[in-house]
Amino acid sequence: MSETANVFFFGKRYQVPADLTIMAAMEYAGYELVRGCGCRHGFCGACAVIYRIKGSNELKTALACSTQVQDNMYVASLPFYPSDKRAYRLEDLKADSRVMMELYPEIYSCIGCNACTRGCPQGLPVMQYIASAQRGDFEECARLSFDCVGCGICMSRCPAGISHPMVGELARRLTGRYVLPPSAHVKARVQEIEAGQFDDPMEQMMQKPVEEMQELYNTRDIEK
Repeated sequence: MSETANVFFFGKRYQVPADLTIMAAMEYAGYELVRGCGCRHGFCGACAVIYRIKGSNELKTALACSTQVQDNMYVASLPFYPSDKRAYRLEDLKADSRVMMELYPEIYSCIGCNACTRGCPQGLPVMQYIASAQRGDFEECARLSFDCVGCGICMSRCPAGISHPMVGELARRLTGRYVLPPSAHVKARVQEIEAGQFDDPMEQMMQKPVEEMQELYNTRDIEK
């Protein structure tokens, strides 16, 4: 190893290669990650961590799979944070401002500290999308929260006890069902699937070796 870093996982010191991510460094140190890992590419939100650099009082947050270790980094994982997701049937709701007051009234206790936004590893304007939810602007809330991976870091930093990802999820559901116009091409594709139009191609795909599937995925056309 040409360059190493001293890191502390749950208070215990390890010397690891300095170019590793926090997740890779934990595995290098011998941790078997059964929880607190998932896609390993910053999309699933399962590997949230909190950390502090020795000599600094600032407590920072990150996703372990996409954050490089630093020397004298003290790390603890946050693989699950207990969000307060309310039970509802989307069909019984209306896209008006009262729905948030009924389901997530704590959003109106937001003190504007912006700790949620500062903690978000995706760089989302969390406090702003909560403000949109307060106003009943669900389409804007849905737009601003669209890339949320539900890691829970924002919730862990909120003094008002807001479950930000759950608010964003509700806004996106309301927007998709009641605010945006129906998508004709999606409806048509669903009808094609139900009619069995893609049964044979799916069966053929299931028979392909994994390596060929990976190549097809990596070279697929991505919609702009």
